[in-house]
Amino acid sequence: MNFEDIKIKKDPVIIFMGTPEFSVPVLEGLISKYKIRAIVTQPDRPVGRGALVKCSPVKEVALKHNILCLQPNKIKEALQEINMLEPDLIITCAYGQILPLDLLLIPKKGCINVHASLLPKLRGGAPIHHAIIDGYTKTGVTIMYMAEGMDTGDMISQKEIEITDDDTASSLHDKLSILGRDLLLETLPSILDGTCRRIKQDDSLATYGFNISREDEKIDFTKTKRKIVNQVRGLNSWPGAYCIFDDKIMKVWECYRTETIYDKALPGEITAIYSDGFGVKCGNGEVVFTLIQMEGKKKMKATDFINGYHGQLVGKILK
Repeated sequence: MNFEDIKIKKDPVIIFMGTPEFSVPVLEGLISKYKIRAIVTQPDRPVGRGALVKCSPVKEVALKHNILCLQPNKIKEALQEINMLEPDLIITCAYGQILPLDLLLIPKKGCINVHASLLPKLRGGAPIHHAIIDGYTKTGVTIMYMAEGMDTGDMISQKEIEITDDDTASSLHDKLSILGRDLLLETLPSILDGTCRRIKQDDSLATYGFNISREDEKIDFTKTKRKIVNQVRGLNSWPGAYCIFDDKIMKVWECYRTETIYDKALPGEITAIYSDGFGVKCGNGEVVFTLIQMEGKKKMKATDFINGYHGQLVGKILK
């Protein structure tokens, strides 16, 4: 055998782009199997009341593993440096910026994304929140090629998961993060050797999970009890659903539905005191708030709020 016949197998040059906690299991999974040439994440930001500057969870992983970490304010500022690294593949997972076409064209084997929904359902930046808010009974993860449109690229693989009645955005976040890690590791070999399939999305089936706005957080008590419970679950543990009580913000972290109707009560009216909270009239019945947080205070059981309130709660109106 001639030396010319021996092909030296080189490790693929992989760049990872991600920012929040959701990306961490995906990145750690990659590091366990592949050599990551560089990590791109958002710049350090001030966090909390003390405005302490903190790095992203993904940067913490980069520092832990001594991997080159780039933190451009705008991704276009890093195009030249990324190009010089000559990546075979760029993998993104909740990076936090729209990638320009100039970047998508750099890697030899393309840019792929780990997206937390069953595309074309729930395109956008908050698919986990909206999966619960919008009443989905299942969701999942899609590995896809990136394109210029918002989550419109060809799909490579998908894995489905059930949404239970007990799921919140927080619990579903954790499940999908692990699911994304496992699906990516299953799918990567076929991407790297060029044998993976490419499935066009059916745009006519597309739904959207846009980033959560302040309007999405406000509870509308004319809506059905199911929609209100889904809203509370879908915004737990961030940013939280809220209403107004005595001109102060009341965040609602946990609640449940009852079968009581209260025909004569107004939407938002406190209807009854229960052993675990207080009832509130909504569009087609009643929800019971069990875990709340008043403006400027810590989370508390609704029973503690009831015991500490001086006055008559039943009959008061939440707005």
